[in-house]
Amino acid sequence: MTAKMVAVGYAASLPIAQERSLFEFETAVPRAQGRDLLVRVHAVSVNPVDVKVRMRKQGTEAEPVVLGWDAAGVVEAVGADCRLFKPGDQVYYAGSITRPGTNAPFHLVDERIVGHKPRSLSFVEAAALPLTSITAWEALFDRLQVPVGKAGPGRSILIVGAAGGVGSIATQLARRLTPLTVIGTASRPATRDWVLKAGAHLVVDHSKPLAEELKRAGHPEVDYIFAVTASDRHWMQLVAAIKPQGRICMIDDPPTLDVKPLKQKSVAFMWELMFTRSTFQTADMQAQHDLLGEIAALIDEGLIRTTLSGTFGRLTAADLKRAHAQLESGTTIGKVVLEVK
Repeated sequence: MTAKMVAVGYAASLPIAQERSLFEFETAVPRAQGRDLLVRVHAVSVNPVDVKVRMRKQGTEAEPVVLGWDAAGVVEAVGADCRLFKPGDQVYYAGSITRPGTNAPFHLVDERIVGHKPRSLSFVEAAALPLTSITAWEALFDRLQVPVGKAGPGRSILIVGAAGGVGSIATQLARRLTPLTVIGTASRPATRDWVLKAGAHLVVDHSKPLAEELKRAGHPEVDYIFAVTASDRHWMQLVAAIKPQGRICMIDDPPTLDVKPLKQKSVAFMWELMFTRSTFQTADMQAQHDLLGEIAALIDEGLIRTTLSGTFGRLTAADLKRAHAQLESGTTIGKVVLEVK
């Protein structure tokens, strides 16, 4: 007899307040093959990508879409080709956008994008980290090519939206691992305090013109910009703030973007999407396993901390709806997590 589990999904894109925007349903527990791990999920977190996918991808009542791209749990079984993990290992990871998500008690994931959970963190604390950590790490070190190490000339980075999940980790990594002056943006006292605690040297207000805010802070131009959110609103301010031959990396989805103004300064522009490696099965796909190991080591050494800001109960349709509503409010600090029982 095929084992069953209760997952949370949806059939149609609906406003989160509607009853069927997310619902519980019974489905089969998947089986691990090849390089897949079957993970018994203990905690999941919610990311902006969950909301975006919910509003653009359709399912059916017979085959609901399961969201979720962050999880921490225990390996239940491994495929025949696995060599990085064994049953009983505690893991954390962000999954693949092309496969069913983590909002279920059991989940299949390719071992090459999975890391050993930080020993010093609970499953709830660890579930807040994978997607944002991978995004921040790839943006800083793969895309922007920020030098690692404390030696070197003084340069600066502006992180727009530094109080969110990605911004919180990017701020910590930039402060702990690089020689950069780290400038974060925040617009409320609570978010400003959060960004300073994450390690930013300075905080400027992104509700005001950023170029003017940077001038007042004594940094009229910066060498690197990591634009996490509201890039369309800030774009010309970012163009004004970047130094000649600087680098800008963006992760959000502005409806249009004119990059011509960057030409005069010979500025390099690049995107970051942490799902690229898993989507295209790139030759360096296992780099995400490696970097999650680096993050775990930094956590266990006390150099960076989880960005968990709150828990929203258990993985039920009702609690997951509350988490989505919180994210849609645009006021979330750090990450919110749900336990899976």
